[in-house]
Amino acid sequence: QVQLVESGGGLVQAGGSLRLTCAASGRTLRNYAMGWFRQAPGKERELVAAINWSGESTNYADSVKGRFTISRNNAASLVYLQMGNLKPEDTATYYCAAASSTARLAAIPSKDFGSWGQGTQVTVSS
Repeated sequence: QVQLVESGGGLVQAGGSLRLTCAASGRTLRNYAMGWFRQAPGKERELVAAINWSGESTNYADSVKGRFTISRNNAASLVYLQMGNLKPEDTATYYCAAASSTARLAAIPSKDFGSWGQGTQVTVSS
């Protein structure tokens, strides 16, 4: 199983930017689709962005399209989430997750993301 560690969270003003990094170890990332999820207090966890094993395909939640970009570097076992034009409603704990799959992203349900990091807090002040 792959181990994941997130970093890069923090406090930022609305309109600002942050880049989250997920460092993986234990297995090669080439066999995994990767996702960034978030959970705010009192809300369900939601998938924010996902990227397929090769990096050629991505998808985003409607709420972050045009503002967030997911990318990966398989050689370095890193996955990134570049977040721009941040809004107070983006405040949440952000989690990196891995799904052992090389299928199309649309064919990978959220429940297949079985490896998780510990999360990193993002707080956006108004």
